[in-house]
Order: sequence, then structure tokens, then C-alpha cells
Amino acid sequence: MSAVLEAPNRTPRQVVGAYVALTKPRVIELLLITTIPAMLLAQHGLPPLWLIACTLTGGTLAAGSANALNCFIDADIDSVMKRTAARPLAHNAIPPRNALIFGVVLGIVSFAFFLIFINLMSAVFAVATILFYIFVYTLVLKRRTSQNIIWGGMAGCMPVIIGWSAVTGTVEWPALVMFGVIFFWTPPHTWALAMKFKEDYARAGVPMLPVVATAAQVTRQIVIYSWITVVCTLALAPVTSWLYVAVAAASGLWFAIFAHKLHNVVRRGGSTNTMKFFHMSNLYLMLVFCGLAVDAVVGLPVLGWPF
Repeated sequence: MSAVLEAPNRTPRQVVGAYVALTKPRVIELLLITTIPAMLLAQHGLPPLWLIACTLTGGTLAAGSANALNCFIDADIDSVMKRTAARPLAHNAIPPRNALIFGVVLGIVSFAFFLIFINLMSAVFAVATILFYIFVYTLVLKRRTSQNIIWGGMAGCMPVIIGWSAVTGTVEWPALVMFGVIFFWTPPHTWALAMKFKEDYARAGVPMLPVVATAAQVTRQIVIYSWITVVCTLALAPVTSWLYVAVAAASGLWFAIFAHKLHNVVRRGGSTNTMKFFHMSNLYLMLVFCGLAVDAVVGLPVLGWPF
């Protein structure tokens, strides 16, 4: 309680900035990048702009809620990790109680926004994502198992489901494939970051895979998950044209080769820059989903099923 009472005075601008930081805007940006292409593919063209704007707004509120509540729960971890020491609750920029209320309110507003402007299905998916991220990933998996990011990453896959349901009112198999792309992409992306901050996670008592396994074992898993991701992207061929398939195949080969190079360097005992792979994986996902968006808007003949 004393920590809350002794919080330093801050300007209104600093306070607003702290609340915005609670929502982890950079994480939200990545989620939105996947939402729009899912909506374009569901529409087989450009949905009404108001629908895109409303879906992105509701998605931002939902993601902000989940991230703010995550910061509230993980304040003890964030305070001992160099990577997260600048987060608002880690240095007492916001009282914890306020952060909790802020996160809950964002979640309620998100549900109401989806319900009023989109549909009930999207609203339910948004709330389910928040609850899964908080109760399954943050409270159960994160501090207990090295498989945390594999299953916990499912929350980050939901924007494509929400985007698809916002357009169609249903969930069809292409949305599930896009879900799979992000699901299998998340572990290698996150493990590369965790390798860089291995000591941070160990100090905080978070059993990320790089903390409990050798570097060679981690990079081997990165290779495996990278290839599965590439295969998943190509599974969208029946509902896309040669344009998307070419982008997915070329960028996927680049992604997989990069993963192999990382593993080979680690296996030989060389020094690695895992953050290079981390940033490259962001670019890869952006290329795949941008290719999907362009393909849907251009409207070239789809390849269809091969039988």
C-alpha cells in the first residue's frame, strides 16, 4: 500500500502515456496487421470501411484490456526483468488498483462495442480471448511450463477469427488456417526473443524454453515450427491466387532458411544474434498477410482445390 501512496507526482501527459503503455501498443499493431487481411479474404474484396474501422477499434480495446490485466498480474516479474522494467507498474507509474480497473473497463467496453456495432459472435470471441490470455496463459501456463508460449499464444491468433466473424458472422476453414499460421509462428518468434533475454526470464522464475533447454534444442524447435508455419500458409492456396502462393512460398523459404542458419550457428557453438531472427519473423508474418490482403483485393482467379 505504501508503494501506491508514495507514487511520484506526474503530469497529465505522463499519466496518459503510462495508461497507453499498459496496453502494449506495439503488440496491438501486430494483431491488427493480421485482422485486416482476414477480413479482406472473408469478403473476397474490400469490406465496408466502417466495418473495418469498428473491428479494429473493438480489437484494440480487447487487446488493450488483455495487456493491461497482464501487466497488473505480472508486475512482480516485470520489475525484475531488464526488458520490462520500464513498464508502468514495474516502476510505480500507476497504482495497481487503477491498472486493474482500467483493464476490466476496457474489456467491458470492447464487448459492448462489438455487440453494438459488429455482432454477438465477434463480441464473445473478444471476451473469450481476454479471459484465455489472463486465466489460462498469464495465471496458469506462464510460470509453470516451458510450453507456455505454445498454448498461450492462442490468444494472439484470435484476431483473424474475430475479423472473419465480423464480416461473415461465421467461422470457416480459411480462418482456422490463418489461426494455425499465427499459432505455429508464435513459438519461434518468441523463443528467439527469449534466447536474448534468457537470464531475465531465469531471474524472474519464468520457465521459457531457452531457460530449461540448451540453445541447440531451442533452435531445433524453431526450425520445426518455422517449417510447419510455412506449410500452413500454403494451405490457403485453394482460396487464393498464384499471387499469394508466390509470396507465401518465397517468403516462407526465406524464413525457413533463416531458421536453419540460426540452428547451424548455435550447433557449431558460434555467436548468434537471435534478435535478428526475431525482427525478421515479424517481417515474414507481415509479408504473408500483406500478400493475402493484396491477393483478396486484386481478385485474381483462385487456384481452387486440385481435385
